[in-house]
Amino acid sequence: MTMSLSAELWPDVQPETARRLMLAGVEAFAKRGYHATTTRDIAGAAGMSPAALYVHFPSKAALLFAISRYGHEQTLALVENVVAKEADPVARIRLIVEDFVAWHARRHTVARVVQYELQALPEQEFEVVAELRRRIERIVREVIAAGTDAGVFTVSDPHVAARAVLSLGVDVARWYTERARQTPTALGKEYGGLVLRMLGVMPVTD
Repeated sequence: MTMSLSAELWPDVQPETARRLMLAGVEAFAKRGYHATTTRDIAGAAGMSPAALYVHFPSKAALLFAISRYGHEQTLALVENVVAKEADPVARIRLIVEDFVAWHARRHTVARVVQYELQALPEQEFEVVAELRRRIERIVREVIAAGTDAGVFTVSDPHVAARAVLSLGVDVARWYTERARQTPTALGKEYGGLVLRMLGVMPVTD
């Protein structure tokens, strides 16, 4: 990942040195894991002294929190944008899955840190991120419930179904690399079709 990517990932974060530290943190956490990474590792990867990190983030945990919060806010925005522009439950869930999966593939390194280092957050920061996760799951659950009520989905428990749908997308970050056969967009479309079948929507045939 390059520093230009840091601006793309976190356009609202200022100054640019803070974004550099977040990018270095992502790379270090993904490579070593949160607990094995030191603030010296992060600062060195960003080309700074350890003291410089504390100017922007009071601790390693604060840096992980910033990375996690922004990642969850971005995926929440993806889901909310679909709901705002599409009313049909089938189209809604398909587009949600397409965008959610594509984000986790395109940003797989960030997503691995966001999703799999979550338990390292202190309790208060964890609760902030957990609320973002609940909001994402609640929207997906409501879309599935609406489709079930309309008779287009065959689902016994929308709560379980929502978790299954989101888990499929999250897991993409675990295995996806730039060497993957499919692009993030193509993978998202394939997962969208798979989820519709999982929810009981039969494919349209000519």
